[in-house]
Amino acid sequence: MAKPREGLPGNSGHMHVSIVDKSGKNLFFRGSKDETPQYQDLAYLSDIGRHFLAGLLEGLPDIMPILAPTVNSYKRLVENYWAPVTVSWGLEHRAASIRLITPPTSSPKATRFEIRVPGADANPFLVLAAILGLGWRGLEKKLNIAVPPLNRGDDVGGESDKGIRLAKSLKEANAWMMRKESVAREIFGDQFVEHFGGTRDHEIRLWDEAVTDW
Repeated sequence: MAKPREGLPGNSGHMHVSIVDKSGKNLFFRGSKDETPQYQDLAYLSDIGRHFLAGLLEGLPDIMPILAPTVNSYKRLVENYWAPVTVSWGLEHRAASIRLITPPTSSPKATRFEIRVPGADANPFLVLAAILGLGWRGLEKKLNIAVPPLNRGDDVGGESDKGIRLAKSLKEANAWMMRKESVAREIFGDQFVEHFGGTRDHEIRLWDEAVTDW
């Protein structure tokens, strides 16, 4: 369960991702510092890593039902509880949706992304498939990073956060994923999106029919 108790942070299912070649070389590490990066946080991130990150950022809102698949998931994704609630990233930012980990704060071989949106209730196999699909799309299309990073002292959702707010409910997230132009359809195909989205619609209907203390 992503949020078993109110008033406390929820249970996450963060996913750490890096890519290595056949020799074991980390393909996200640049090799040497870029002296003129788009953002200083990217100084040690390779071009492959930058396109991968751009793909994650562009497609994140469209895969939310995979990362947060239950009604309860969205009780965790609220402000002021260390949960990521926007399309955001930053070097060693531990509240953003994507935490970039590179030198000088890590070793070159440890260069990676920490995707912080998934909760403990997510299917890790689907989460990893979605992350790789978005990253590969970013590489294929050579996408550029459209959202500036958050500095380590910046609040998610604050004035410096230029990313859009992620869905606040499963109903909102599922409707966004099932749009005809959804990136999820591009990386998973219509058949999967229709089937998986249908299972989420079923859960939403059950929730709508439930009678609670509220």
